[in-house]
Amino acid sequence: MRIRLDVAEAIARHQPVVALESTIISHGMPYPRNVETARLVEAEVRNNGAIPATIGIIDGEIVIGMTDGEIEEFGKKQGIAKVSKRDLPIVVAKKQWGATTVSATMLCANMAGIQIFVTGGIGGVHRGAETSWDVSRDLKELGAVNMMVVCSGAKAILDIPKTLEYLETEGVTVLSNKAETFANFYSVSSSDPVDYAFKTPEEAADIFDAKCRLGLLGGILVSNPIPEEYALSHEKIDRFVDQAVADCERLGIKGKESTPYLLKRIVELTGGESLEANIHLVVNNAKLGAQIAVALSKRREQA
Repeated sequence: MRIRLDVAEAIARHQPVVALESTIISHGMPYPRNVETARLVEAEVRNNGAIPATIGIIDGEIVIGMTDGEIEEFGKKQGIAKVSKRDLPIVVAKKQWGATTVSATMLCANMAGIQIFVTGGIGGVHRGAETSWDVSRDLKELGAVNMMVVCSGAKAILDIPKTLEYLETEGVTVLSNKAETFANFYSVSSSDPVDYAFKTPEEAADIFDAKCRLGLLGGILVSNPIPEEYALSHEKIDRFVDQAVADCERLGIKGKESTPYLLKRIVELTGGESLEANIHLVVNNAKLGAQIAVALSKRREQA
């Protein structure tokens, strides 16, 4: 593992650090928007008082805090593996390049001592999982790794009620930034309730700190709605998601290849609107994640 110097120093001094995933760069958006978005997200974290640490695997080495040049290369390079927990030993042993998913980013960030992680949307229970058993590893990691994950809900292609049921089974506390219901990725909210709606980043930090002091295993998930001015309507996005899922099934795309295909297909069907929404929601999450990281750092300084 290689940790960028400023990230290592911040961790050692208990200063605020925010982990960021790399799958959104290599599998979530086309070049150059992927690199532009990664830079926007890092800048938003810095502007709100924390140090960003984009995580990926380069030549078999886990990198905690990629440089700007590495992010650029990550955005251009073809054939980068999409890495979940099961893939980590292979990619490291074979000295390959790998883009970490939510689950792998959580594991790597935890190894480095980072406790706040920002992403766009988590993986979850797929539609039809009662027959396909397609459930993202992200949910198991949320139940096991001591981390606060800030997202805009589960990806729009998923079954939200079943995803929340699974999180409840794993004992994951689900918080929301002001809203009473779980965020719905491209749309502002779903009809599904959360465990608690906090009003300030300091309140969210207090809840996470209490969990840590109690010694409870697993993470806390923070649902942060997309800003209303960038949101897409439920009716509009649901229609396109249904079409994308049908196309995916017709083409026989399954497993970890299904999510990148579905997100790309939704971008095509929405004429790029979903891509713009995705960029705005992840930047908005970076702002909140950094604010919570700063509040958590201050709280622990005063303890």
